[in-house]
Amino acid sequence: MELEAQQMHCPKCGHQQPLAETCRQCGIVFHKYSESPPRPQLRTAPKSSSGFPFRLVRQALRLAFLISLSLAIWAYWKKDQLPPAEFYPEASLTDPLQDETSAQPFEIEVNDIVYRIEPVADYQLHGVVVSYHDSDAFIDIYHHKDWKDFVNIRDLCVIWGNNVSSEIYREMDFNNTTWTCWAYWPNGEVASRFNMQQLSNNHLLAHDPQVHNAIMEAEPGDYISFSGVLARYSHSNGEFQRGTSTTRTDTGNGACETVFVEDFHIVQKANSAWRQLYDFAKIFVVLSLLGLLAMLFLAPVRQR
Repeated sequence: MELEAQQMHCPKCGHQQPLAETCRQCGIVFHKYSESPPRPQLRTAPKSSSGFPFRLVRQALRLAFLISLSLAIWAYWKKDQLPPAEFYPEASLTDPLQDETSAQPFEIEVNDIVYRIEPVADYQLHGVVVSYHDSDAFIDIYHHKDWKDFVNIRDLCVIWGNNVSSEIYREMDFNNTTWTCWAYWPNGEVASRFNMQQLSNNHLLAHDPQVHNAIMEAEPGDYISFSGVLARYSHSNGEFQRGTSTTRTDTGNGACETVFVEDFHIVQKANSAWRQLYDFAKIFVVLSLLGLLAMLFLAPVRQR
């Protein structure tokens, strides 16, 4: 009777009963239940012994990455948009100047290849860049690989005259491929107002480093001025050769101007603020991404 009077509670279900080895309600064996391992509990990440705010820095880097990436995308879209006509001086309205030349054929060497340049006419152009193509572009398999042409560094598609003053170019799209400048208009009315004789695709040859660098800095929307000679050129004893157009009225194959450039200037740079923003945004995208990658190795591991 004294043993029956002593009561206990089941550690699992809480049932009250006289002292026993098993629970009358849930059936557990008391001594086995007490030896079972404790249930795992969630633990928060330990605080850094240095007191460095890893979580705050990680959140700041994520925010910086998202903001800089958004700015880079926005600036990339804005930086090549063509400015309104009033941005350009009246000189951009004049036709190219072409005269007889007294220049004699000459040779230059680029990448151990000797090129023969045959001047055809003196040439000068003022105009607005609407698109370009770099000869060393990844998608261009012709200039360097097939033709071994290292002297034609860039093609610039340029407009002038009424094509600029009418601002018709802002209703159009332009694109350069390996040989050609393409002009796209949304409808026949725009096409009728655009003068294809006031557009030229210029294959630019350069040997002087300063001229080379100036040409490579030209971008859509820039107002440029260059002078030199319209020329034919060849290499490998004539196995490769290209000619030039001498009129602005021809079309199709051979209608592009091949110019050995002696002087090149960007008279007015378009969208400078957008281009600078794009450059800065790209830098911050890379830096913030590197910071996030570094935090993967430096921040304490969150444990459970």
